[in-house]
This record gives sequence, structure tokens and C-alpha cells, in this order.
Amino acid sequence: MLILGLDPSLSCTGWGVIRTEGSRLIHIANGQIPTDSKASLPERLLFLQHGLSEVIHDYSPSRAAVEEIFVNKNPQSTIKLAQARGAILATCGRARLEVREHAARAVKKAVVGTGAAEKEQVQAMLRVLLPGADVAGADAADALAVAIADAHLAGSVMGGR
Repeated sequence: MLILGLDPSLSCTGWGVIRTEGSRLIHIANGQIPTDSKASLPERLLFLQHGLSEVIHDYSPSRAAVEEIFVNKNPQSTIKLAQARGAILATCGRARLEVREHAARAVKKAVVGTGAAEKEQVQAMLRVLLPGADVAGADAADALAVAIADAHLAGSVMGGR
């Protein structure tokens, strides 16, 4: 099964594709879809949709996993995140992908073993779980973590942890 993990953001959405084969995780690809901060909001959302559509077309994932929204201290940041997430969910819907959503704490717990894990701990576990994977950046790493968590939480890997 191919799982597309997504870490939504208006500035740079991360994506990662993994394959599950029994209890084995295999890195397929990862990347980031950055947007131009000087572009209008509609242009940025459209750019995210086009970029994600290309990823879906290129890798034909079985399903998608997206990190749930979290509330920032800055309400404007939360609104921008929600808009980017909406564009991403709509793109997955247009591609007829099943989408599973996971809280950030659940992702960290599934990957590291604790919901309070730091980003560095998550990235260290990615190197263990996906040896040799060349990760495109922090947003791509977060997206791979979402895909791994989805595999674990769905029971595809390690007995469903």
C-alpha cells in the first residue's frame, strides 16, 4: 500500500510517500511545495493544488494522511493554515483519495513513542525507520512522519501500535 503523508502549510507544504509491505516501511519519495509569499492568497492556494495534483499523479497513492489543524497563538496564522489545508483536502478529494487525519501528538507518539517528542527526535526516528531516505527538508520530514503514523495507527505496521 502506498501512503501519501501531508504536512499542510501555506508557505511550504511537505509531502512524503511510503510503501507498507507487512511490517516493513519503504521510502518512495518526498518533497516540499513552497509558495511565493508575494503572490495573492488565491494564487498560493492554486499553486498548492497544482503541486499536490502532480504528486498524486506521479505516485498514485492508495490513500492520504494529513496532520490535523492546530490553533496557533496568532489567529491569522491559524486561518492561513486552515485555508491551505482546505486546498489540500479538496485536491485529495478530487483525486478520490481516502484521507485520514491525525493529531500532531498522535503522529509523534506513533513515530517516537511519546506525543511530546521534539522535531529532532522525530527526524532521528525517520532515519531509523526509513534508512537511506534523502529527506527534502523539515516539512517533508513531518509529512513522512504523518505517513508512518498513519501506517502504524491503521494497523498496517507493527501490529497497529
